[in-house]
Amino acid sequence: MDQEPVVGTVDELMHERRRLVALGYRMLGTLAEAEDAVQEAYARWYRMTDAEQAAVRNPQGWLTRTMSRICLDVLGSARRRRERYVGEWLPEPVPADLFAGTAPQPAAIGADPLDRVTIDDEVSTALLIVMESMTPAERVAFVLHDVFALPFEEIGTIVGRSAAAVRQLATSARRRVRDHDLRPSDRTEHDAVAAAFARACATGDLDALTALLDPSVTLVSDGGGIVSAARRPVLGVSNVARFMLGIMAKQPTLRLHASRTGDGLAFTALAPDGTARSLVNLAVRNGRVTDVWLQVNPQKLGAWGVAPA
Repeated sequence: MDQEPVVGTVDELMHERRRLVALGYRMLGTLAEAEDAVQEAYARWYRMTDAEQAAVRNPQGWLTRTMSRICLDVLGSARRRRERYVGEWLPEPVPADLFAGTAPQPAAIGADPLDRVTIDDEVSTALLIVMESMTPAERVAFVLHDVFALPFEEIGTIVGRSAAAVRQLATSARRRVRDHDLRPSDRTEHDAVAAAFARACATGDLDALTALLDPSVTLVSDGGGIVSAARRPVLGVSNVARFMLGIMAKQPTLRLHASRTGDGLAFTALAPDGTARSLVNLAVRNGRVTDVWLQVNPQKLGAWGVAPA
């Protein structure tokens, strides 16, 4: 990247912001942490002297490398922060099209598709959860190579490894993803099941809801210690169904608004004033709901704002 033409006006550098946030979100799992990392990357650029900036042949590449190193440092302390987190931790759900156009198109990459798991603007909760199990170096290598198409040699300068070692990191990360069988279900099937799930919750139909749940279904609720949420995963058809209907019964003024995430059709629970109180995201396999991700932490609902009536 250092051999590309010099590009570095203020407008051009700020145009990179959205791509950097997309990169940071995939690495860190929340928009707030991604924004903080982007701010730090820009701060480091503007702390440089004019001569130091002029010596950088490709400012965009410099920002990408700096941003990635910042994320690598943040990931290094993430496990300790997760241990102090109140209750279960979930990545922040975002609208499916939030980062549209930030990832390279497959045709522009030209690599063997077997060397990649996904090159997609949409980011699924299922994938982000699996990425939490990766080491920091694996996650950075996976995101930079499989999503943003950086060569292994350049990633090596970021993580302090050889190109061969980075290739192994990406392979290991990819194996984790494949081991969890994250192939998306048919989108039409997913959305039909999700819509039926929402109807059953809204109408309090226990029989209809239980019929939609896989025997192995798991519900994870993230309140971050800010609002009430289940401190442990909820397991099993009966427990998950009664938990969801209990939420709706306790908050009868909530209404469900259809939304779309990288996992497919999801539902935002809206208060009477239109503010998002939670987002219900599902994983569907063979026509049944296998996972329910309930995000109620208000600090992780900022991307949804106030939905239309």
